[in-house]
Amino acid sequence: MVDLRMLPDLWRRWPVTVRDLPLALLIALASAVPALQDHGTQLGNLPGRPFDALAVVAIALECLPLAIRRRWPAISLVLVSLGFAIDQLRAYHTVAGAALAIALVSAGAHLERRRRPTLVLGSAVYVALAVTLDRYGSTEGVSGFLTFYLMLALAWGIGAWLRQSRAAEAERRHHVATTARAAERARIASELHDVVTHHVTAMVVQAEAARYLTAAPDSLDTTLTAITDTGRRAIADLRILLDLLNPDHGADPRVPSVGELHALIEQTRRAGQPVEFTQEGSPAETTGGAEVAAYRVVQEALTNALKYAQGSRTAVHLRHGEGEITVEVSTDGSGSPAGSLGGSGRGLAGLHERVTVLGGEFSAERREGAGFLVRARIPTGSAS
Repeated sequence: MVDLRMLPDLWRRWPVTVRDLPLALLIALASAVPALQDHGTQLGNLPGRPFDALAVVAIALECLPLAIRRRWPAISLVLVSLGFAIDQLRAYHTVAGAALAIALVSAGAHLERRRRPTLVLGSAVYVALAVTLDRYGSTEGVSGFLTFYLMLALAWGIGAWLRQSRAAEAERRHHVATTARAAERARIASELHDVVTHHVTAMVVQAEAARYLTAAPDSLDTTLTAITDTGRRAIADLRILLDLLNPDHGADPRVPSVGELHALIEQTRRAGQPVEFTQEGSPAETTGGAEVAAYRVVQEALTNALKYAQGSRTAVHLRHGEGEITVEVSTDGSGSPAGSLGGSGRGLAGLHERVTVLGGEFSAERREGAGFLVRARIPTGSAS
Protein backbone atom coordinates (compact mmCIF):
# COMPACT_ATOMS: atom_id res chain seq x y z
CA MET A 1 0.00 0.00 0.00
CA VAL A 2 1.10 3.55 -0.71
CA ASP A 3 1.66 5.72 2.32
CA LEU A 4 -0.46 8.82 1.80
CA ARG A 5 2.03 10.88 3.79
CA MET A 6 4.61 10.22 1.08
CA LEU A 7 2.44 11.61 -1.73
CA PRO A 8 3.54 15.25 -1.28
CA ASP A 9 7.19 14.21 -1.47
CA LEU A 10 6.53 12.06 -4.52
CA TRP A 11 4.67 14.94 -6.17
CA ARG A 12 7.56 17.35 -5.55
CA ARG A 13 9.95 14.96 -7.26
CA TRP A 14 8.19 15.38 -10.60
CA PRO A 15 9.53 18.10 -12.98
CA VAL A 16 7.91 21.48 -12.46
CA THR A 17 6.41 21.44 -15.96
CA VAL A 18 4.60 18.19 -15.19
CA ARG A 19 3.28 19.63 -11.93
CA ASP A 20 1.99 22.76 -13.68
CA LEU A 21 0.35 20.88 -16.55
CA PRO A 22 -2.84 19.81 -14.68
CA LEU A 23 -3.88 23.45 -14.11
CA ALA A 24 -3.38 24.22 -17.80
CA LEU A 25 -5.50 21.22 -18.83
CA LEU A 26 -8.18 22.06 -16.27
CA ILE A 27 -8.66 25.59 -17.63
CA ALA A 28 -8.66 24.27 -21.21
CA LEU A 29 -11.35 21.69 -20.38
CA ALA A 30 -13.42 24.32 -18.58
CA SER A 31 -13.27 26.49 -21.70
CA ALA A 32 -14.81 23.62 -23.70
CA VAL A 33 -17.82 23.24 -21.41
CA PRO A 34 -20.87 24.55 -23.34
CA ALA A 35 -22.44 26.12 -20.24
CA LEU A 36 -19.31 28.25 -19.70
CA GLN A 37 -18.94 29.47 -23.25
CA ASP A 38 -19.23 33.22 -23.66
CA HIS A 39 -18.85 33.61 -19.88
CA GLY A 40 -15.15 34.37 -19.77
CA THR A 41 -13.19 37.61 -19.80
CA GLN A 42 -14.86 40.23 -22.01
CA LEU A 43 -12.45 43.06 -22.63
CA GLY A 44 -14.02 45.52 -25.05
CA ASN A 45 -17.62 44.22 -24.79
CA LEU A 46 -17.68 43.18 -28.47
CA PRO A 47 -20.61 40.98 -29.53
CA GLY A 48 -19.73 37.34 -28.90
CA ARG A 49 -19.35 34.82 -31.69
CA PRO A 50 -19.51 31.01 -31.70
CA PHE A 51 -16.39 28.86 -31.41
CA ASP A 52 -14.55 27.84 -34.53
CA ALA A 53 -11.12 26.40 -35.35
CA LEU A 54 -9.39 29.65 -34.42
CA ALA A 55 -11.08 29.52 -31.01
CA VAL A 56 -9.40 26.17 -30.36
CA VAL A 57 -6.05 27.75 -31.28
CA ALA A 58 -6.71 30.68 -28.93
CA ILE A 59 -7.63 28.35 -26.04
CA ALA A 60 -4.52 26.24 -26.65
CA LEU A 61 -2.30 29.33 -26.69
CA GLU A 62 -3.86 30.63 -23.48
CA CYS A 63 -3.83 27.40 -21.49
CA LEU A 64 -1.06 25.03 -22.52
CA PRO A 65 1.84 27.50 -21.96
CA LEU A 66 0.86 27.56 -18.28
CA ALA A 67 2.74 24.27 -18.01
CA ILE A 68 6.01 26.19 -18.52
CA ARG A 69 5.04 29.27 -16.53
CA ARG A 70 7.68 28.63 -13.86
CA ARG A 71 10.44 27.18 -16.00
CA TRP A 72 10.19 29.67 -18.88
CA PRO A 73 7.94 32.47 -17.58
CA ALA A 74 8.73 34.92 -20.40
CA ILE A 75 7.80 32.47 -23.16
CA SER A 76 4.69 31.45 -21.27
CA LEU A 77 3.60 35.08 -20.89
CA VAL A 78 4.14 35.85 -24.58
CA LEU A 79 2.13 32.84 -25.77
CA VAL A 80 -0.68 33.38 -23.27
CA SER A 81 -0.87 37.07 -24.23
CA LEU A 82 -1.09 36.15 -27.91
CA GLY A 83 -3.91 33.72 -27.23
CA PHE A 84 -5.68 36.32 -25.07
CA ALA A 85 -5.43 38.92 -27.85
CA ILE A 86 -6.97 36.50 -30.38
CA ASP A 87 -9.68 35.59 -27.87
CA GLN A 88 -10.69 39.23 -27.32
CA LEU A 89 -10.35 40.43 -30.91
CA ARG A 90 -12.49 37.52 -32.15
CA ALA A 91 -14.86 37.98 -29.18
CA TYR A 92 -14.85 34.31 -28.14
CA HIS A 93 -14.84 35.37 -24.49
CA THR A 94 -13.58 31.99 -23.24
CA VAL A 95 -12.85 30.99 -19.67
CA ALA A 96 -9.26 30.55 -20.82
CA GLY A 97 -8.88 34.34 -20.59
CA ALA A 98 -8.21 33.86 -16.84
CA ALA A 99 -4.89 32.27 -17.80
CA LEU A 100 -3.44 35.73 -18.48
CA ALA A 101 -3.61 36.67 -14.78
CA ILE A 102 -1.95 33.38 -13.83
CA ALA A 103 0.82 33.91 -16.38
CA LEU A 104 1.41 37.44 -15.08
CA VAL A 105 1.67 36.28 -11.47
CA SER A 106 4.11 33.56 -12.49
CA ALA A 107 6.20 35.96 -14.56
CA GLY A 108 6.33 38.47 -11.71
CA ALA A 109 7.46 35.72 -9.35
CA HIS A 110 9.88 33.73 -11.52
CA LEU A 111 11.22 35.97 -14.27
CA GLU A 112 14.90 36.56 -13.48
CA ARG A 113 16.15 38.92 -16.19
CA ARG A 114 14.81 41.82 -18.24
CA ARG A 115 11.90 42.41 -15.91
CA ARG A 116 11.60 46.14 -16.68
CA PRO A 117 11.72 45.70 -20.50
CA THR A 118 9.05 43.02 -20.12
CA LEU A 119 6.80 45.48 -18.26
CA VAL A 120 7.32 48.19 -20.89
CA LEU A 121 6.74 45.82 -23.82
CA GLY A 122 3.68 44.28 -22.18
CA SER A 123 2.17 47.72 -21.53
CA ALA A 124 2.78 48.72 -25.15
CA VAL A 125 1.10 45.54 -26.41
CA TYR A 126 -1.89 46.18 -24.14
CA VAL A 127 -2.24 49.73 -25.45
CA ALA A 128 -2.17 48.40 -29.02
CA LEU A 129 -4.84 45.82 -28.14
CA ALA A 130 -7.04 48.46 -26.51
CA VAL A 131 -6.75 50.76 -29.56
CA THR A 132 -7.59 47.89 -31.90
CA LEU A 133 -10.62 46.87 -29.83
CA ASP A 134 -11.81 50.47 -29.81
CA ARG A 135 -11.61 50.57 -33.62
CA TYR A 136 -13.61 47.36 -33.76
CA GLY A 137 -16.44 49.15 -32.00
CA SER A 138 -15.68 48.52 -28.34
CA THR A 139 -17.82 50.35 -25.81
CA GLU A 140 -15.31 49.82 -22.97
CA GLY A 141 -14.02 53.37 -22.93
CA VAL A 142 -10.77 54.69 -21.48
CA SER A 143 -11.83 54.08 -17.88
CA GLY A 144 -12.69 50.43 -18.61
CA PHE A 145 -9.40 49.75 -20.36
CA LEU A 146 -7.49 51.52 -17.58
CA THR A 147 -9.27 49.52 -14.88
CA PHE A 148 -8.42 46.25 -16.62
CA TYR A 149 -4.79 47.37 -16.99
CA LEU A 150 -4.59 48.06 -13.26
CA MET A 151 -5.93 44.57 -12.57
CA LEU A 152 -3.19 43.10 -14.77
CA ALA A 153 -0.62 45.26 -12.99
CA LEU A 154 -1.93 43.95 -9.67
CA ALA A 155 -1.38 40.37 -10.85
CA TRP A 156 2.22 41.20 -11.75
CA GLY A 157 2.65 42.96 -8.40
CA ILE A 158 1.44 39.89 -6.52
CA GLY A 159 4.05 37.82 -8.33
CA ALA A 160 6.76 40.39 -7.55
CA TRP A 161 5.77 40.34 -3.88
CA LEU A 162 6.01 36.54 -3.85
CA ARG A 163 9.45 36.82 -5.42
CA GLN A 164 10.65 39.29 -2.79
CA SER A 165 9.21 37.18 0.02
CA ARG A 166 10.97 34.10 -1.33
CA ALA A 167 14.27 35.97 -1.61
CA ALA A 168 13.90 37.36 1.93
CA GLU A 169 13.19 33.87 3.28
CA ALA A 170 16.22 32.46 1.46
CA GLU A 171 18.38 35.25 2.89
CA ARG A 172 17.04 34.59 6.38
CA ARG A 173 17.77 30.88 6.10
CA HIS A 174 21.25 31.63 4.78
CA HIS A 175 21.88 33.97 7.71
CA VAL A 176 20.60 31.39 10.21
CA ALA A 177 22.78 28.68 8.66
CA THR A 178 25.84 30.96 8.64
CA THR A 179 25.26 31.95 12.26
CA ALA A 180 24.77 28.33 13.27
CA ARG A 181 27.98 27.29 11.52
CA ALA A 182 29.90 30.11 13.19
CA ALA A 183 28.49 29.18 16.60
CA GLU A 184 29.37 25.53 16.05
CA ARG A 185 32.90 26.42 14.99
CA ALA A 186 33.28 28.61 18.08
CA ARG A 187 31.93 25.83 20.30
CA ILE A 188 34.28 23.23 18.85
CA ALA A 189 37.21 25.66 19.09
CA SER A 190 36.38 26.24 22.75
CA GLU A 191 36.16 22.51 23.40
CA LEU A 192 39.48 21.93 21.62
CA HIS A 193 41.08 24.69 23.67
CA ASP A 194 39.83 23.18 26.93
CA VAL A 195 40.90 19.64 26.07
CA VAL A 196 44.28 20.42 24.53
CA THR A 197 45.28 23.04 27.10
CA HIS A 198 44.45 20.89 30.11
CA HIS A 199 45.98 17.64 28.93
CA VAL A 200 49.10 19.17 27.39
CA THR A 201 49.69 21.33 30.47
CA ALA A 202 49.44 18.27 32.70
CA MET A 203 51.87 16.35 30.47
CA VAL A 204 54.39 19.22 30.40
CA VAL A 205 54.28 19.61 34.18
CA GLN A 206 54.71 15.87 34.66
CA ALA A 207 57.59 15.78 32.19
CA GLU A 208 59.29 18.68 34.00
CA ALA A 209 58.96 16.80 37.28
CA ALA A 210 60.39 13.63 35.74
CA ARG A 211 63.73 15.38 35.23
CA TYR A 212 64.36 15.39 38.96
CA LEU A 213 63.28 11.79 39.57
CA THR A 214 66.09 9.95 37.79
CA ALA A 215 67.48 8.89 41.17
CA ALA A 216 64.09 7.50 42.26
CA PRO A 217 63.06 4.83 39.71
CA ASP A 218 59.72 4.05 41.38
CA SER A 219 58.60 7.69 41.38
CA LEU A 220 59.90 8.16 37.84
CA ASP A 221 57.92 5.15 36.62
CA THR A 222 54.77 6.51 38.27
CA THR A 223 55.26 9.91 36.65
CA LEU A 224 55.89 8.44 33.20
CA THR A 225 52.80 6.25 33.56
CA ALA A 226 50.78 9.34 34.43
CA ILE A 227 52.11 11.10 31.33
CA THR A 228 51.10 8.11 29.19
CA ASP A 229 47.61 7.99 30.70
CA THR A 230 47.17 11.72 30.18
CA GLY A 231 48.24 11.43 26.56
CA ARG A 232 45.82 8.59 25.92
CA ARG A 233 42.96 10.52 27.49
CA ALA A 234 43.84 13.54 25.37
CA ILE A 235 43.78 11.43 22.20
CA ALA A 236 40.40 9.94 23.15
CA ASP A 237 38.89 13.37 23.84
CA LEU A 238 40.32 14.79 20.61
CA ARG A 239 38.85 11.93 18.61
CA ILE A 240 35.40 12.68 20.00
CA LEU A 241 35.70 16.37 19.07
CA LEU A 242 37.11 15.68 15.61
CA ASP A 243 34.33 13.20 14.94
CA LEU A 244 31.87 16.04 15.50
CA LEU A 245 33.26 17.62 12.33
CA ASN A 246 32.21 14.53 10.36
CA PRO A 247 28.51 13.75 11.01
CA ASP A 248 28.71 10.55 8.90
CA HIS A 249 31.46 9.09 11.07
CA GLY A 250 29.13 8.01 13.85
CA ALA A 251 30.69 10.11 16.59
CA ASP A 252 30.28 9.21 20.22
CA PRO A 253 27.80 11.78 21.60
CA ARG A 254 29.39 11.61 25.04
CA VAL A 255 30.07 14.96 26.63
CA PRO A 256 31.87 15.60 29.92
CA SER A 257 29.81 16.12 33.07
CA VAL A 258 30.35 16.74 36.76
CA GLY A 259 30.24 12.99 37.25
CA GLU A 260 33.67 12.80 35.63
CA LEU A 261 35.27 15.35 37.92
CA HIS A 262 36.84 12.65 40.08
CA ALA A 263 38.86 11.38 37.10
CA LEU A 264 39.83 14.96 36.17
CA ILE A 265 40.97 15.76 39.70
CA GLU A 266 42.87 12.50 40.01
CA GLN A 267 44.67 13.29 36.76
CA THR A 268 45.61 16.72 38.13
CA ARG A 269 46.89 15.18 41.35
CA ARG A 270 49.12 12.81 39.37
CA ALA A 271 50.55 15.88 37.68
CA GLY A 272 51.78 17.03 41.10
CA GLN A 273 49.00 19.43 42.07
CA PRO A 274 47.44 18.84 45.52
CA VAL A 275 43.68 19.15 45.00
CA GLU A 276 40.94 18.97 47.62
CA PHE A 277 37.48 18.17 46.28
CA THR A 278 34.18 18.61 48.13
CA GLN A 279 30.68 18.16 46.77
CA GLU A 280 27.30 19.07 48.22
CA GLY A 281 23.90 17.87 47.08
CA SER A 282 23.04 15.62 44.16
CA PRO A 283 22.66 16.49 40.47
CA ALA A 284 19.20 17.35 39.16
CA GLU A 285 17.54 15.06 36.64
CA THR A 286 17.56 17.77 33.97
CA THR A 287 20.51 20.12 33.80
CA GLY A 288 20.74 21.05 30.11
CA GLY A 289 24.29 22.26 29.44
CA ALA A 290 24.96 23.13 33.08
CA GLU A 291 26.95 19.97 33.83
CA VAL A 292 29.19 20.45 30.80
CA ALA A 293 29.77 24.08 31.76
CA ALA A 294 30.57 23.14 35.37
CA TYR A 295 33.05 20.51 34.21
CA ARG A 296 34.77 23.00 31.90
CA VAL A 297 35.00 25.60 34.69
CA VAL A 298 36.79 23.14 36.95
CA GLN A 299 38.99 21.92 34.10
CA GLU A 300 40.12 25.43 33.12
CA ALA A 301 40.73 26.42 36.77
CA LEU A 302 42.88 23.33 37.37
CA THR A 303 44.77 23.97 34.14
CA ASN A 304 45.56 27.51 35.32
CA ALA A 305 46.61 26.14 38.71
CA LEU A 306 49.10 23.83 36.98
CA LYS A 307 50.35 26.70 34.85
CA TYR A 308 50.70 29.49 37.37
CA ALA A 309 50.66 27.88 40.82
CA GLN A 310 52.28 24.51 40.36
CA GLY A 311 52.33 22.53 43.60
CA SER A 312 50.00 24.93 45.42
CA ARG A 313 47.04 23.73 47.42
CA THR A 314 43.93 23.91 45.25
CA ALA A 315 40.37 23.51 46.54
CA VAL A 316 37.41 22.57 44.35
CA HIS A 317 33.95 23.00 45.85
CA LEU A 318 30.85 21.92 43.91
CA ARG A 319 27.33 22.46 45.18
CA HIS A 320 24.11 21.25 43.56
CA GLY A 321 21.45 23.69 44.69
CA GLU A 322 17.82 24.10 43.76
CA GLY A 323 17.82 25.03 40.09
CA GLU A 324 21.54 25.78 39.86
CA ILE A 325 25.08 24.44 40.15
CA THR A 326 27.69 26.50 42.01
CA VAL A 327 31.39 25.94 41.35
CA GLU A 328 34.24 27.48 43.32
CA VAL A 329 37.94 26.75 42.67
CA SER A 330 40.59 28.48 44.78
CA THR A 331 44.39 28.28 44.74
CA ASP A 332 46.59 29.77 47.44
CA GLY A 333 49.42 30.48 45.00
CA SER A 334 52.23 29.37 47.26
CA GLY A 335 53.79 27.09 44.64
CA SER A 336 56.24 27.86 41.86
CA PRO A 337 54.69 28.96 38.57
CA ALA A 338 55.67 27.08 35.41
CA GLY A 339 57.13 30.00 33.59
CA SER A 340 57.29 28.26 30.26
CA LEU A 341 53.53 27.83 30.05
CA GLY A 342 52.00 31.09 28.94
CA GLY A 343 48.31 31.75 28.51
CA SER A 344 46.19 33.91 26.24
CA GLY A 345 43.16 34.26 28.49
CA ARG A 346 40.99 32.67 25.81
CA GLY A 347 39.90 29.89 28.16
CA LEU A 348 38.48 32.22 30.81
CA ALA A 349 36.81 34.37 28.17
CA GLY A 350 35.22 31.27 26.64
CA LEU A 351 33.99 30.12 30.04
CA HIS A 352 32.46 33.53 30.76
CA GLU A 353 30.57 33.37 27.45
CA ARG A 354 29.47 29.77 27.99
CA VAL A 355 28.11 30.43 31.49
CA THR A 356 26.49 33.73 30.48
CA VAL A 357 24.64 32.07 27.60
CA LEU A 358 23.11 29.67 30.11
CA GLY A 359 21.95 32.63 32.20
CA GLY A 360 24.58 32.21 34.92
CA GLU A 361 27.36 34.27 36.47
CA PHE A 362 31.12 33.78 36.15
CA SER A 363 34.09 35.51 37.76
CA ALA A 364 37.83 34.91 37.93
CA GLU A 365 39.97 37.10 40.17
CA ARG A 366 43.26 37.12 42.00
CA ARG A 367 43.20 36.59 45.76
CA GLU A 368 44.89 38.93 48.19
CA GLY A 369 48.55 38.05 48.43
CA ALA A 370 48.71 35.26 45.87
CA GLY A 371 46.61 32.70 44.13
CA PHE A 372 43.27 33.12 42.40
CA LEU A 373 39.61 32.32 42.83
CA VAL A 374 37.17 31.17 40.15
CA ARG A 375 33.43 31.21 40.82
CA ALA A 376 30.51 30.18 38.61
CA ARG A 377 26.77 29.96 39.20
CA ILE A 378 25.05 27.98 36.47
CA PRO A 379 21.26 27.55 36.25
CA THR A 380 20.09 24.02 35.48
CA GLY A 381 17.27 22.88 33.24
CA SER A 382 18.09 25.13 30.21
CA ALA A 383 19.05 23.69 26.89
CA SER A 384 22.61 24.16 25.94
